[in-house]
Amino acid sequence: MRIVYVLTSLGVGGAERQTLALAARMAQRGHSVALMVLQPRFAEEWSTELPVVRLGMIRSPESAFAGLARARRFLRDFRPDLVHSHSFHANMVARLLKLLVSAPTVLCTVHNVYEGGWPRMLAYRMTDPLSRCTTAVSQAVAQRFIRLGAIPRRKCLVLTNGIDAAEFSPDPIRRANIRAQMHAHSDFIWLAAGRLVPAKDFPNLLRAFAEVRVALPQTQLWIAGAAKDGGGAGSGVADRNAALPQSAAQDRVRWLGRRRDVPALLDAADAFVMSSAWEGMPLAVGEAMAMEKPVVATDVGGVRELAGDRGVLVPPRDSRMLAAAMLDLMGQPASTRQALGSAARERIRAQFSIDRRADDWEKLYRSELRARTTKRPERKLRP
Repeated sequence: MRIVYVLTSLGVGGAERQTLALAARMAQRGHSVALMVLQPRFAEEWSTELPVVRLGMIRSPESAFAGLARARRFLRDFRPDLVHSHSFHANMVARLLKLLVSAPTVLCTVHNVYEGGWPRMLAYRMTDPLSRCTTAVSQAVAQRFIRLGAIPRRKCLVLTNGIDAAEFSPDPIRRANIRAQMHAHSDFIWLAAGRLVPAKDFPNLLRAFAEVRVALPQTQLWIAGAAKDGGGAGSGVADRNAALPQSAAQDRVRWLGRRRDVPALLDAADAFVMSSAWEGMPLAVGEAMAMEKPVVATDVGGVRELAGDRGVLVPPRDSRMLAAAMLDLMGQPASTRQALGSAARERIRAQFSIDRRADDWEKLYRSELRARTTKRPERKLRP
């Protein structure tokens, strides 16, 4: 197959990481793969060895028209069998290109329960005939978009994110080295990861951690992530200070900025915490589980589908319950936490491996290409 993946950017986010992992595996399986990226190059991006076509679209009509013309020329030359787009802007561009190029099969993927307000949901509904199907990364995402009328049930399928359990594998020597470098000493280390955006609700986490710190002073909170358009460590400081509680300015909260060594940080940590107000199916939780870390997370989006009974879930926007869950986990014997972490890794390996998910995608691609000229049956949502 000849496949083009369409992304808004290659910025350091979960949806981009997942798309690149899928594209790389399709290339390894012998398919011809290219990436089409709407926005210009960012200072910080995921790296890839796959060919990349950048459309240079910014917020101007001129760049949009020029980008569409560039995309049209590329698709005519590459002649893909299938175009697979990810998240709102890329999905809209892929569907529009269906009108401009006689045409490959278009598949779209939604990565979050919230991709914007009613105008975007209307855009999804009006352009739906231009795609063969729209997949969602969790049942929660699928059900919400169906309920809003953005995706018809008969054209919706759930394919969850996949985790590379080989990359995210515990290493006791690395753990000892990173803890020494980070001066963790004998403290209990909580790790949180994510961009400094409203969805991640870090104010909720910081309020919770303030309570944890009072009860158990020998603990630290490490936060790996930068502002949406930020760069390395320390980026987004002005926005962060304006938005987060003053109690966060304590020395036990360490802002690590954007990091590429998340597996090493997870090794060094004793547990992982996620405080999001909304999610699709967060890769960070799955990666922490693969690293055998006990997880405390808010029960949003597809988190319950991912964690099952192998994590501790609390309601969103409730810092007291989040703090209570963190303290309860810290109060458990180390052997109990280790058993929870081991069970979490086994769940990821059994149900959410990236290679198993690549099998599912390859099967879907072939099915849609075969069915292009046949009547589409009613779909049933499945994990």
